[in-house]
Amino acid sequence: MKKITLILMLVCFASSTKANNIQVNNISLENLNEVSNWVNIEFDLFWENSWRISSGPSNYDAAWVFIKYRVNNGTWTHGIVSQANSTAATGATMDVTSDGIGAFIYRSTDGSGNVNFQNNQIRWNFGSTDTNDVIDIQVFAVEMVYVPEGSFYVGGTTGSEANKFHSGGFSTSSSFRITSENALTIANTSGNMYYTGTNSNGGDQTGVLAASYPKGFNDFYAMKYEVSEGQWIAFFNSLTENQKNNRDITDADHKNSDAVVSRNTVAWSGGTASATTAAPDRSVSYLSIADMNSYMDWTGMRPLSELEFEKACRGPILSKSGEFAWGSANINSVDYTVVNAGFSSERISNSATNTGNALYSLTDANFSGPARNGIFASSAINKNREETGGSYYGIMELSGNLYERCVTVGTAQGRNFSGLHGNGIISSTTGNGTVSNWPNNTTGDGYSFRGGSWLNGADFLRVSDRFDGASIIAGGNNRLGFRGARTAP
Repeated sequence: MKKITLILMLVCFASSTKANNIQVNNISLENLNEVSNWVNIEFDLFWENSWRISSGPSNYDAAWVFIKYRVNNGTWTHGIVSQANSTAATGATMDVTSDGIGAFIYRSTDGSGNVNFQNNQIRWNFGSTDTNDVIDIQVFAVEMVYVPEGSFYVGGTTGSEANKFHSGGFSTSSSFRITSENALTIANTSGNMYYTGTNSNGGDQTGVLAASYPKGFNDFYAMKYEVSEGQWIAFFNSLTENQKNNRDITDADHKNSDAVVSRNTVAWSGGTASATTAAPDRSVSYLSIADMNSYMDWTGMRPLSELEFEKACRGPILSKSGEFAWGSANINSVDYTVVNAGFSSERISNSATNTGNALYSLTDANFSGPARNGIFASSAINKNREETGGSYYGIMELSGNLYERCVTVGTAQGRNFSGLHGNGIISSTTGNGTVSNWPNNTTGDGYSFRGGSWLNGADFLRVSDRFDGASIIAGGNNRLGFRGARTAP
């Protein structure tokens, strides 16, 4: 008989305990079919503060679930899953992607609060694996937020945001409305999208975005939080030693230390050892372009485009002057006091009320690095967008904490992006991602840097600000983070 065993130290790509505490529990294998070479992986899926609503944003949060396996203690490989014979728990819906890379699981009806979806079954097609092999399995879950299809506005405010988008042929305060995924020309003429040239970092102000470039009109999923240290090391520790050597963020090309640097606690002694973190819920910094592309390819995700970034922030609402991700130009300017630093319960004891909360240069004196994911949502006195720092759709920390790296419209490399997803496989020799038409692993060409960081002034945090709209930065530093996305199935 086929000997399939579970790896008991399962690793979930989890958010912080005080954020949504996503967990995969009670893994088992059911309904083994040795003739057709598939088996159902059964598991419970729990997370806190879930929601689904049919009004307003009309969206929900979800878990992106995928599996990795290894045969006879070999290398970890991505498991291909199938909609056939896959079933969601009572109260949940499961959408398996057409490429078989993973599945989205979310509430089937409106509601809010904690969820515990028990006995989900996802069919894994294990192919020609020998019947005497011993197979270890890991199940991963990443919390995502669904952004529905629809028109929205980019740029075009009366504020001073650098290199901001606007309607071609009109003033820079005229927002451009994106109404489809059709090809889009960048030109300063009526009917086209354009952007100012405040500095040389905004882009070449020309070109065409093909229909395949994700413009944000179609529905998509974005990670609710920036990638955390815990998520990073879960990925890193599943790599081969050669891949690890190329993805080591403690080396001289990254933070150059195993000690804590700007709140980054990731450490790795090399060889076959596992990397560690003392703050798994904290947003991870110091990742290079090659690092982030590798992570997204391995997880089956893709980068956000910078147009999707603006939609994720403001939704379908008309642009406002100087607005941040929470929909107003109000922002706290008092240094935060941090409690339980480094723990999953890390919070702010003096969270501002009736104004926006974000970690940036006027509030970071007691941080000197990024905060844990979801810290403002858990610290807020009133759970509204301003005080939690949440976007229109409930996506967190799009303004401040760490920069968001999104695919730019300002270079030819960025405009070539066609929205392809990772396939779960990275280079065995370099550890790089290998998806076609993504921003360049070596040079970083193709990315935009949006939303500011803990070390930047407030202007950089504004939704329409493109001060680094097409800057080419290949390496990582203490201000740069990212989050993955995926086109809705």
